[in-house]
Amino acid sequence: MEAIDVAGWSALLLGLTALFAGIGALRKPGAWRTMLEEVERSPALQFLCGMLELLIGAVIYLANPWLPADLLSCVLKAMGGLMMAEALMILGFVDIYTQFWLRSLTHMHRGWALSTVALGLGLSVAGALHLA
Repeated sequence: MEAIDVAGWSALLLGLTALFAGIGALRKPGAWRTMLEEVERSPALQFLCGMLELLIGAVIYLANPWLPADLLSCVLKAMGGLMMAEALMILGFVDIYTQFWLRSLTHMHRGWALSTVALGLGLSVAGALHLA
């Protein structure tokens, strides 16, 4: 049985998620702001979002070894760690954290959406090349 290329698949799937989330935000300006406002108002959504991001971040972090020879694996491990840190911020300080993003999205919505598309495209290409 062949080993699964965890770094390649992680990058490809995370990249496609970011790419299409960014495209969706460009297609429907204000959608991210609405989602954040809904999360801010709902303790159940706060907990669910925090736990889901913690789970996904932990899986990415734990599945990708720190191999200095494999830059993609190291980048993904760092991203998984950052996702876990963000999840803990959401769980513990959602009122402060969402206000930061709501202010940021008011003035830089298109910039964040384009950045997300670029990150998603980069991860998708890196993942696809790693799988090839």
